[in-house]
Amino acid sequence: MDHGGGGASAALRKRALSVDTAASAAAAIALWSDKQKQQAAGGDVAAAGEEEEPVSPTGRLFREPSFRCHIVAVFGLGAPVDLPALRAGVAATLARHPRFCSVQRHSEDLQVLNELEKDARPKWVRTAVNLDDHIIVPELDPAATSAAPDRALEDYVSSLSARPMDDSRPLWEVHVLDFPTAEAAAAVALRVHHSLGDGVSMLSLFMACTRSAADPGALPALPPARRRAVLPRRQLSSSSFAGGALLDALVALAVWVLSLLVLAWHTVVDVLRFAATATSLVGDPATVLKGEEGTEFEPRRFVNRTLSLDDIKYVKNAMSCTVNDVLLGITSAGLSRYYFRRTGESDSRSVTVRSAVLVNLRPTPGIQALASMMESSKDNGARWGNKLGYMLIPFHLAKHDDHIEYVRKAAKVARRKKSSMESVFTFWSGDMVLKLFGIKAAAALCYGMFVNTTLSFSNMIGPTEQVLFCGNPIVYIAPGTYGHPHALTVHYQSYMNTVKLVLSVDEARFPDCHQLLDDFAEALRLIREAASGKQDQGSRDA
Repeated sequence: MDHGGGGASAALRKRALSVDTAASAAAAIALWSDKQKQQAAGGDVAAAGEEEEPVSPTGRLFREPSFRCHIVAVFGLGAPVDLPALRAGVAATLARHPRFCSVQRHSEDLQVLNELEKDARPKWVRTAVNLDDHIIVPELDPAATSAAPDRALEDYVSSLSARPMDDSRPLWEVHVLDFPTAEAAAAVALRVHHSLGDGVSMLSLFMACTRSAADPGALPALPPARRRAVLPRRQLSSSSFAGGALLDALVALAVWVLSLLVLAWHTVVDVLRFAATATSLVGDPATVLKGEEGTEFEPRRFVNRTLSLDDIKYVKNAMSCTVNDVLLGITSAGLSRYYFRRTGESDSRSVTVRSAVLVNLRPTPGIQALASMMESSKDNGARWGNKLGYMLIPFHLAKHDDHIEYVRKAAKVARRKKSSMESVFTFWSGDMVLKLFGIKAAAALCYGMFVNTTLSFSNMIGPTEQVLFCGNPIVYIAPGTYGHPHALTVHYQSYMNTVKLVLSVDEARFPDCHQLLDDFAEALRLIREAASGKQDQGSRDA
């Protein structure tokens, strides 16, 4: 975060907002009032102990000591926190979701409760939710929040990684930080245990809890799904139609067989590399970026920087690639700048480190389905939880005179990974290991994959318009994670016309983490300038 933004925050407090928070708050309060009446009448299906559901294999993995994984998302607000509206909205949304009103009953508890049950795996059990346990308004030093508000926010959010959660109640918390910073008039931090769901599930749930700022009665808009390009058919004359159709069929068959062979070969290679990494046969070199054993137990610092989505799209269009390719290129360039400056090594050297990337393997629950689930407190068929595969993506640390080269290499790596079923096989193999050898063996293999790679990387798409969360207007979204054996996690989150870069770091390993943020921002600037020069050169050549 940018420190020392007192002037900006003062201007923000004075600026009038053009969103109707009262309408959204009133709707949330009315909905919660109706639900309270239903509960009083005995019609609430979320009564304690009424429903049980097995914890998914990945959810069980996230409860292992070496994977105390949590998601921490900071929402910058455009106005001081409306606490009554926030409480009413959380009660009517998050607190009614089946996962958020359940606790995990562990195997030893199940065996005591039911000695005849052979499969005593952990289960989700519904329980009553006391909002006072989950909505936390901390008492902060007014002098600290006034003198250095950005630092105070960063310190508080980072301190959450050192505080255990009480697993006797649902594993989520909402922290209210009602003081202005350089980018927002206030903030809310949501901490959720990763066993409740993966990042895609959580983003979908968050979207279902929000409303459009322009129309508080409507769900927010998401970017349209990208459609695959349709290749034009070859034009055939009527006299050669039969021969042309046969040739087209043969060409299509040959292309299909070739692509299948390439897919199979890439998958075999990737799975073997993954297995060698998980079993510690191969590993990344020890560098200033790589954590040591026990990193997962160290507190984390969360720092973020706002990047221009327009600049990223400009590079995307200039290079005819995807936004994800550009983000991979920015990451490679930023890490390269940081690595060579901190180590002082020769510019001619090239180092390859790898990132573990989690891939969602089930249909994303739509926000309409999730909104319906929260209103009824029943599972309506929307797929939820953690069904994740892994893939390993290399980052080449090098110095290039042409900064576009970082994006070119990233796009090449992304294309290669798209022609592989690595994530499907890693999920399947992990599931088989768990069933055959138990959770400890599966956790050991997963831990090996993390400790033998260098960092985690993720990128998620957010709303394209300003949204209200429980009546409070959001100006930025900054999610991060902690609790896994990586000293560095890089996450990109888009929202409106910006992209939030969020770094979760082991501060002992990265004492200069704000400099690392600067390296990423400078990398984007240089890549944007190189892309502009490329387009200018293309115009001159044309």
